[in-house]
Amino acid sequence: MTSVRYPEVTFTYHPTSSRQDLVVAELQTRVFSNHRDTIMAATDGRLLPTYVEGFHDVEAVGRMKYAVLGNTGLTMSQLSFGASSLGSVFRETDETESIQVVHKALKNGINYIDTAPWYGHGKSETVLGKALQGVPRQAYYLSTKVCRYEADVHKMFDFSAERTLRSVDESLARLGLSYVDIIQVHDMEFAPSLDIVVNETLPALQKVKDSGKAKFIGITGYPLGNFRTVIEQSPVKIDTILTYCHGSMNDNSLQDKLPYFHEKGIGVINASPFSMGLLSHRGPPDWHPATQDIKEASRLAAEYCKSKGADISRLAMHFTLNQPGVPTTLVSTASQANLDRNLRAVYEELTSDEKETLEYICERYFKPLNNKTWEGVEVDNYHKMKQGTGTGTLG
Repeated sequence: MTSVRYPEVTFTYHPTSSRQDLVVAELQTRVFSNHRDTIMAATDGRLLPTYVEGFHDVEAVGRMKYAVLGNTGLTMSQLSFGASSLGSVFRETDETESIQVVHKALKNGINYIDTAPWYGHGKSETVLGKALQGVPRQAYYLSTKVCRYEADVHKMFDFSAERTLRSVDESLARLGLSYVDIIQVHDMEFAPSLDIVVNETLPALQKVKDSGKAKFIGITGYPLGNFRTVIEQSPVKIDTILTYCHGSMNDNSLQDKLPYFHEKGIGVINASPFSMGLLSHRGPPDWHPATQDIKEASRLAAEYCKSKGADISRLAMHFTLNQPGVPTTLVSTASQANLDRNLRAVYEELTSDEKETLEYICERYFKPLNNKTWEGVEVDNYHKMKQGTGTGTLG
């Protein structure tokens, strides 16, 4: 058994079992005469709520791990599906393959999908809506977002109640659904003030929830501190938060915030284990907001991994999936090959050489960063772009 301490957090690899002690409702594979019995919750023996006989690959679902998302009661797969790639936000994508990827993800036990109007400016939701035609609604949980919309920097964000309510209806139409499981405020840090989120956007989402168009309300963003501020001030019950790039090798600061979220019963959705391309051999896109020292540490770590015959993205995925107290992590892809690699990360252990490489790069390259972030960089550039002085694009 190999333990990795990084920074101030210990996570453990179990050679014979990668199941985490803190998973609340993890599903176990069991041998029964009836195949349906292989999909059982360890807590009380109930069948997984999203399992559909005749739709799912029962053995694949049995290999997936699941946990309850806060106080929502939603039992989510450890690996979840980010649908941003369906909007061709990273590269041009093939719609047929995108639809096949969604079907394969769901049949293999992934039961949570996240999308937004911003991803491809409606394309992600539209393609996802096509993919979900004929898929049993019971088989998945789905979230979308409001407040971020167009590429034009002057029309990119709108946190008003009127636009929020209209956005939900537009999303449901594109998705071909009558409701979503979670409706979320997208990237709160870009609002003129968090007061607008608290006093206008969230009350509008409560109306959406009351109308039956959403079951739960969530908030998203990069700065971790904003979550507590909004949760403490909101007149509306916050059910979930979605955070990204803070549960990764280069920045694992999410662990410090988990006790507060758990105390409040708020479900934590993690995203971007590769830190938006930092933790890859290809490297980050030109628009990546990380500071140069973060990019350089990531580049050196990737080079070291390559010298050892290891894939830094595979190590990054295992690092994130082995963090305690995080029910689900979103990873986006429109590639079947990438989906297969992501699924294998759930149930395949690292080799002893890979574990040693992971320990080394965390200690040598990432620990000195001390969970350094790029908080404020994108927001500052956004405001400069509105004034005509900013450069590049916003991710």
